[in-house]
Amino acid sequence: MTQYVCTAAAMRAAEQKLFDAHPGTDLMAVAAGQVAAQARGMLADLGCGVRGGSVLVLVGGGNNGGDGLLAAAELADEGCHVRVCPVLGTPHAAGWQVALRAGCEVVTMEQAGQVVPDLVIDAVLGIGGRPGIPDDLARLGEQLSAASWLAVDLPSGLDANSGAVTTSLRADVTVTFAARKWCHVAPPAAERCGRVDVVDIGVEPGGSDGVPKCADGWTSVVDEDDLARLWPVPGPGDDKYSRGVVGMDTGSSQYPGAALLGTLGALRTGAGMVRYVGPRRPADLVLAAMPSVVLADGRVQAWVVGSGWGQDDPAANGRRLQQRCVDGVPMVIDADALSLLPAELPDGCLLTPHAGELARMLGVDRDEVRENPRESAAEAARRFGATVLLKGAIQWMADPNGHVVEPTPSEILDVADHPGAGQMPAGQAGCAAALPGPAWTGQAGSGDVLAGVCGTLLAAGVSAGWAGLLGASLQALTACRHPGPWSPDQLAGFFPEIIGACRRPSFP
Repeated sequence: MTQYVCTAAAMRAAEQKLFDAHPGTDLMAVAAGQVAAQARGMLADLGCGVRGGSVLVLVGGGNNGGDGLLAAAELADEGCHVRVCPVLGTPHAAGWQVALRAGCEVVTMEQAGQVVPDLVIDAVLGIGGRPGIPDDLARLGEQLSAASWLAVDLPSGLDANSGAVTTSLRADVTVTFAARKWCHVAPPAAERCGRVDVVDIGVEPGGSDGVPKCADGWTSVVDEDDLARLWPVPGPGDDKYSRGVVGMDTGSSQYPGAALLGTLGALRTGAGMVRYVGPRRPADLVLAAMPSVVLADGRVQAWVVGSGWGQDDPAANGRRLQQRCVDGVPMVIDADALSLLPAELPDGCLLTPHAGELARMLGVDRDEVRENPRESAAEAARRFGATVLLKGAIQWMADPNGHVVEPTPSEILDVADHPGAGQMPAGQAGCAAALPGPAWTGQAGSGDVLAGVCGTLLAAGVSAGWAGLLGASLQALTACRHPGPWSPDQLAGFFPEIIGACRRPSFP
């Protein structure tokens, strides 16, 4: 199911909401119990178990350290050899006393570097900590690198609100509470978190009204389960027309590769038919590479336009875009067509800018878009009356109608038929994010492939927002499963494998 990702401030607000509703709730004890449970599982996997295992708990001065101390006491009570090492500030007073009464051994950082524990629990800095760690803590992390590591909420030194990395510890497993934070899903920070397990401590996602909204710091992020349950699969009665016909008006003599890559993206993800209607040179190359492509205009269920058009003749390109708008079918509008948008767009359009293109569309600096990507995507969605997929390290989808991600399978095909499902108040743009992927996909041509993938989804009847989210998530997941410097066309070659693997449990 779709996961929520929240900011540190949103999590603190949700915790306060729980305290207000249930005074006396001991969240620290609940959280510590979950940390101890994770530690038990890791010790069992290591083959030593709790009684035969040794654990070193690095504790900071805040509540994160308190979680670690109470977990340390719980493990010590069960016969584990537990050492606690104070790091960065005075330890949580009550937790410290509990750990000492349980028989935990206290060690200094210098002593900690000489021990050989089975498991290290990082409970130094939590979601409120500043990015980065001191040099002595970084050295200690290196000295203990042979041990397994469990981080409480996040590896110390990461920024809970971003994927940025300065200096930090690493973890094999991170246990976090109620929802993932941005460092858990956004590269490169996500790579330092290891496996992230979200555990329930009674905190419910959402703001004061109980509805998770971007405005309150909660964002829906697509996961692999969404791909599995929502990617359209043809039924026994389908044919090439009912599966969806994608029209590609892309490429130019200057940029013929964009036509090839976009068409490949459409073919590799299940289009029933692809029509290519661009200029002669790219058309010849497309047909030579993909003989199933039809080089003739005709009826389509979706258009992909703009990729590789170039900017030498904006007047001709404007006419080219207007001609496709007349058909009234959903469109993926990409690249050079984004600066030529007419006053009114057909229903179901998906705009796919990167940060520089979106900055030009909004008349702002590129840095403003990079610093405020969600807000920038939402503003573009409102201004142009179309769904926007802002490409980048985190790929943001903004829907001007206020739809947020959490539909049933039937709702994916046409959200407009379900006006009450997951809507935000009028005037707000609903935002969600695609599954984040590695930076390997950040290369020329990746956006052209993505446009073709989104075209396939639109032609199959998928709503514009979900077309963007699923398409971007497929590309990210493929890069995760096949890491390395694959070219965009090589990576697209793995799409059928990834889609098939996702769908196989439900469709043997």
